Amino acid sequence: MTGSSTLNNNEISAVDEETPLLQMGPPKDHHHHVVPTLQKWRNHFTVDVSRDWADLILILCYLITGLLDSASISVWGSFVSMQTGNTVYIGLGLSDPSASTRWIKSGTSLLSFLLGSFLFSRFHRLFSPKRRWVLCASFAAQLLLIVAAAAMVTLAGSSDVHPESTAWSVLVPIALVAFQSCGQAVMSRALQYNALTSVVLTSIYCDLFSDADLFAVRNAERNRRVAAPLSLLLGAFLGGKLANTEFGVAGALWAAAGLKLIVVVIWIFWPADPSLDEAL
Repeated sequence: MTGSSTLNNNEISAVDEETPLLQMGPPKDHHHHVVPTLQKWRNHFTVDVSRDWADLILILCYLITGLLDSASISVWGSFVSMQTGNTVYIGLGLSDPSASTRWIKSGTSLLSFLLGSFLFSRFHRLFSPKRRWVLCASFAAQLLLIVAAAAMVTLAGSSDVHPESTAWSVLVPIALVAFQSCGQAVMSRALQYNALTSVVLTSIYCDLFSDADLFAVRNAERNRRVAAPLSLLLGAFLGGKLANTEFGVAGALWAAAGLKLIVVVIWIFWPADPSLDEAL
């Protein structure tokens, strides 16, 4: 018995010595590691995001609005976000259709904005307004629409576009950018910051200077109402500068696309709604 036991121990020792060091230990279960990772990301994207400090993202959207509208009004003669001005241009055009083609471009922008509002709002309601993947998908769609418009303008060339032109290289980019603009306004409703639509300033000016606590030290609403027009003003300044360079409106569109991409990344890593932890 002793000899047999010694022989077996020697055989086991020989096998251990011949076994490569990298093969030692239990076999790795890759599936065991992959499944929890996928589940973790699925859980990450299917939770509602926190609305705390999300007003900062909406204020960034005002910068995008100013960038796009100032460039489009400088080159195309119509707005792509703020539809009040477009409505006035449509009215003026209907009173004298032969005077200018601005009303045609403004009408294209307004109709696209209305259609976008119809679709974006239903998308948010269908899949939960504050769901992380919904917000990421919404801004990714806005990004793609701006990229498509920027690519068209870049390929067609915007330097020689006549102010009265209604060519497809003008109307299609206007329609695409106006369609995506309402996505920001819909998001303000989803996050329950209804005043920060990113496409309207008149009501913000009224509410700002009507505020009884206008000069209070701490007043978050006042701070938002001040930051929104300043952000749009900065965007309008930058858009006007770009429109008057060799990059033209295409430069403003590409810059806006870059900002939209930043917003998508922000939503990916934005904190989840803390009330979800309390519910658990």
